[in-house]
Amino acid sequence: MNILVINAGSSSLKYQFYDMTDESVLAKGRVERIGFESSILVHEPAGKPDVRHVSEILDHKTAVRQVLDHLVHADHGVIATIKDIDAVGHRVVHGGESFSESVIVDVQVKQEIRDLFDLAPLHNPAHMMGIDAVDLNMPDVPQVVVFDTAFHQTMPLKSYLYPIPMVLYRKHKIRRYGFHGTSHMYVAERAAEFLDRPLEQLKLITCHIGNGASCAAIMDGKSYDTSMGMTPLEGLMMGTRSGDLDPAIVPLAMAKHELNVSEVNSMLNKHSGLQAVSGLSSDLREIMEAMEEGDKQATLAFDMYEYRIRKYIGAYAAAMNGVDVIVFTAGVGENASLLRERICEQLTYLGVTFDPNRNNEHSVTDRRITSDDSRVQVLVIPTNEELVIARDTYRLVNRRGD
Repeated sequence: MNILVINAGSSSLKYQFYDMTDESVLAKGRVERIGFESSILVHEPAGKPDVRHVSEILDHKTAVRQVLDHLVHADHGVIATIKDIDAVGHRVVHGGESFSESVIVDVQVKQEIRDLFDLAPLHNPAHMMGIDAVDLNMPDVPQVVVFDTAFHQTMPLKSYLYPIPMVLYRKHKIRRYGFHGTSHMYVAERAAEFLDRPLEQLKLITCHIGNGASCAAIMDGKSYDTSMGMTPLEGLMMGTRSGDLDPAIVPLAMAKHELNVSEVNSMLNKHSGLQAVSGLSSDLREIMEAMEEGDKQATLAFDMYEYRIRKYIGAYAAAMNGVDVIVFTAGVGENASLLRERICEQLTYLGVTFDPNRNNEHSVTDRRITSDDSRVQVLVIPTNEELVIARDTYRLVNRRGD
């Protein structure tokens, strides 16, 4: 079975195309600047030269059409016909309380995703455009949606409720949902395999650290708590997001600077975090380069970033009454050895025996960065959310055919 995995944004679309007989990636790519005359499609077929094509792509329907044309192209395609695509899997950020697992798309599922637009206004409408675009281009191909929030639906009430009037939860479902669930689930399972121990017997803290970042406490194989909340804004300091702050700051900032709701939302999501503190960049690599040159604001941004991750690790160890494994994943978590070093050096109280030589090894495979006899093992595991989406799509479509 061949499965196309799509992650649609408001003006972008990323894709990977899998042969599920061996889970190999036949092709991957992205479409950028959808809605503009100079849209860019980058297509990377396995075993063939990459293709970069600039054209006018004004909507997601056209973007999907272009992707399909490249997949079947005589020179850089990887299949003979669109009929060789057996199913499409989509990433959807917010599933609310409606979805605790992946589902096949039908009329009801589409409506429930639309009903959640208020909870994820930056993400769910874009995902819906991707689903509709596939419908228009391949109406008979089954589609599956995999939700970032689904894995965290096992959190207990004490973890996901906010201490605010309960009417806000009962009427508007204002609560903690958590995100990056596909990634947290994947690396937790990989950690158990790496250590050759049952996942259900481990207490794990998984740290998905990219431009967006979150930590999760995983106990008995289930999500027990996570740092992102009703939206992806809560929790850790991120590239451009503030993370946790005193809620009284919002009305004060609005009053002092005459900001409206949209402007303060933009400030916290797009103009805060590493970008705001460093005054330089949201990219940790650039911040670390500036640190080496003695930039004090860059150093402060790094120190705040590291401190908040470490603080959440400590909190989740307390929440679970211990921890067996800490996992770093995603772009920053997998590659920023200095960040991992600074965090782990301050976790000796938990039983972390850090190994700097292992930490500095450059590898794209799962690896340990603590000594073999460390009471708490710290692992670096590359995440693969697209593969999880492909697997769920394969499983559900196969089940429907049985």
